[in-house]
Amino acid sequence: MASSGSHAATWGDLAEGRASRLGTGWEGPVLLLLTVLLLSFGLITLYSASAIMAQSAGLADYHFVVRQAAGGAMGLVALVLAARLDYRWLRRLAWPLLAGVILLLLVIVLPGTEAIAPRINGARRWLIVGPVAVQPSEFAKFALIVWTAMLSVKKQEKLPSLSRGLLPFLLIWGVVDGLIFLQPNLSAALLVVLLAALVVFAAGARIGHFLLLGIVGLPLLWSQVEAAAYRMRRILAFLDPSQDQAGVSYQINQALIALGSGGIFGRGLGRGGQKFGFLPELHNDFIFSVIGEEWGFLGLSVVVTLFAAFGLVGYRVARQAPDLFGFLLAVGLTNLIVVQALLHMAVNTALVPTTGVTLPFFSYGRSSLMVCMAAVGVLMSIARAGAQGGGAEPSGSRE
Repeated sequence: MASSGSHAATWGDLAEGRASRLGTGWEGPVLLLLTVLLLSFGLITLYSASAIMAQSAGLADYHFVVRQAAGGAMGLVALVLAARLDYRWLRRLAWPLLAGVILLLLVIVLPGTEAIAPRINGARRWLIVGPVAVQPSEFAKFALIVWTAMLSVKKQEKLPSLSRGLLPFLLIWGVVDGLIFLQPNLSAALLVVLLAALVVFAAGARIGHFLLLGIVGLPLLWSQVEAAAYRMRRILAFLDPSQDQAGVSYQINQALIALGSGGIFGRGLGRGGQKFGFLPELHNDFIFSVIGEEWGFLGLSVVVTLFAAFGLVGYRVARQAPDLFGFLLAVGLTNLIVVQALLHMAVNTALVPTTGVTLPFFSYGRSSLMVCMAAVGVLMSIARAGAQGGGAEPSGSRE
């Protein structure tokens, strides 16, 4: 398409001008350094949060942290490969990645697949084959960001139109979100579509269309909240955490107690009391509270600063990207880590209703960790291309 090529050329000129004024080349190493710091801090915190729980289950105290470290090693391989490859190949892989994720999501909700997709805690969210367990919704975040960035470039001039621009995105998002919702996993479904919508918004979609869709979709969302009693109880607990402190408000009250009891410098590594059965999912959905209890306000400040620095460098990589696809991909993958971290912190501090959102590089979950590290690798690839002034583009990668 001539218009797409013209737009890409204009974007390249802008990126080159920014590079000459601001200088590039350091963003990739800084992202890698921030990732290593976050992951190192995360493994230490995870060991402290999970050791007692592992021992209570008859496992070694290091059980969860060793499994997480193994996921980190696989994630490091994904990071290195993604960093060395040209990110523009992802445009050609967008549809295959999306199709693969949809297939995985379909397998775990189909009747008759319980042997490899068992129901755990009332939901079917994991695909388990022998010793390998993956959570397809985590990979859906990455795949949908790549696909949305690809289609946003292709439909750049049509994005201001609701019917011709935004509707094709809504159809695919609806398929992916519907399969995640059937698990059921409403929080993951909302997060996936939020990350994808932010990519389209960065590409130039009109905010008025999103507001309209939000107004239209709010009654549907509310009906799903009302349909499940536990979701409604979580909303009521968010509105009044002092209500039913031994029941639905228990987790958030214990999380706030943990955060408050840490003071400025914390109780010390391994000295937190919530791990002794007081706060469920401490190693996952509420690991930010562990940091507050054991490392105090100082530790929380360090974590927030590291994620803020990651966001700033990630968005700078987007700004320096040599083409529109690189810009949108960098925005989406930076949001994948930063937005999720913000939501996790918001849940732990009772700023949003309690829901299952992990803290990247900290919470236990190898699928999430591998996706985050692969995202860092792609960001490093984009940063390298920006520093080199764009480099050679793979044949057939432009529409």
